[in-house]
Formats: sequence, structure tokens, C-alpha cells
Amino acid sequence: MRRREFITLISVAAALPMSAVAQQSDRVRRIGVLIANAETAPEGLPRIAALREGLQQFGWIEGRNIHLEFRWVPQLDRIQASAKELVALAPELIVVQSDPATAALRRETQTIPILFVSVGDPIGGGFIESLSRPGGNATGFQNFEPSIGGKWIEFLKEAAPGVNRALVILHKETAANAAFLSAASAAATPLGIEVVAAGVHNAAEIEVAIASFAADPGGGLVVMPHPVTAVNRNVIIELAARHRLPAIYPFRHMAQAGVWFLMVSIRLIIFGE
Repeated sequence: MRRREFITLISVAAALPMSAVAQQSDRVRRIGVLIANAETAPEGLPRIAALREGLQQFGWIEGRNIHLEFRWVPQLDRIQASAKELVALAPELIVVQSDPATAALRRETQTIPILFVSVGDPIGGGFIESLSRPGGNATGFQNFEPSIGGKWIEFLKEAAPGVNRALVILHKETAANAAFLSAASAAATPLGIEVVAAGVHNAAEIEVAIASFAADPGGGLVVMPHPVTAVNRNVIIELAARHRLPAIYPFRHMAQAGVWFLMVSIRLIIFGE
């Protein structure tokens, strides 16, 4: 388990009243968990393990005094329905990952406490009023701030100095992605990089965008954090390798997957395996 994940998710327990621990024999508390990703995603299970361990630190034991109700939703068009299902169960708390899933829950309830993680722009997304005073029924952790979009462009230029065009793969309807794109565009101009924004919603749109962009030389990719890019990470990685495009990813596990794919591809080429 990564220390950072543990520190983040252990705070979930603080959302449940400590006074309730003394009354835990009265009934089993229900916590909803909405994850906008596949259950088989490599980063998913370690985070859930951290959630369980964090709850245990505060005396909340799954199967004894709490019940975790999971909804894993890799399809964007299923998020709203899953949010509605969880709210209908009337849990004590809902833990949610990603901007789209948090937005879906906020549309379903203004009373059940919501704790969000891996959210890029909670203010722009309308989840909270301010960082110091969230207000409403939602609070949580912002894992990026808008200027990181410019850093991703700078990293791309540093890693691949010959790049003069950058395809930014994002979900334009998500406020955080729009903010990242704005920062990326501002940083690209002094570096002599042309930014091309590709708003995508599925694997087919990703493939079309990358194939079209790769037709001209001097290109590189910047992948924004969003469930659509997370779920389709393998598609993006394979296309980047096929078209020989240097790429900057928002998370380490995506970059590691890219290195693994590249090593396997090279082995296949050299040894014909």
C-alpha cells in the first residue's frame, strides 16, 4: 500500500462520528463507494485496501459494524444510474472517486455526506463553495490544481525536445480538464508548441483523434486525468507506441503500463516471440 493513498483514504473514517463507535452494536452502518473505473484496474484494489485499513484504525470493521456497498462503473453513461442506486440505499456516507462520479452524486442528494477523492477541480465542478469552507454535503481531496496542465506540456518538451505539436486528450465537459487545457495552452506558446485538443468519450474517438494527429510529424501526447482516459489507458498506450508519439500521463501507474508495453513490443520485434 502506498503511504499517500493510505493517508488520503484513512480520513474517510473521520467522516463517521466517533461517538457512534460506542454504539456500533446497535446496527451496521452502511457506506457507499462509487468508483468510476473497472474493478480490475491495477490502482483500484490498493486504494480499497487502504480505505478498509483506514476505517479499521477508527474501529470500523467491515462485516462487524459497517457494510461497504461498492459500485464500480467503467462506463460513463452508467455513472448516474449507479449514483442513484447508492443514494436509494440511504448510506451514512458515500465515498466517491473522480469528478464525473462526484457530479452524479451531487445531482442525486444534497443531504447524504459525500467524501470525494481524485477530484481535479471541486470548485469549478460545483461540488464545494470554497476550499476553506466547502459548505453543502460534500468535501474531500483535490489531487491536482489547474497549473499542472502547463507542467505537463513543459515535461513533454523536456523529454522530447523535437516536439512542436501536442495532442491533449481530455474530457472537455469536465471543468477540471478544461482548466488543465487552458494552462497547457498558455505554457505551450513560449515553448513553440501547438496544442490540439481532442475531446473524447470512448475508445473509438480516442483512436480517431490519435491516428489523425499522428499523420503529421513532430507530435506528442498529453493525457488528462479522467475516467475515460483511465478506462482506455491500454488503447492510448498502444496507439502512442504504434505511432511513435512521446506521451505524458497524469498518473504513475499509466506511465508504468506504457513502459511495460514498450518493453514487450521491443522483445517481440527483436526475438519474434
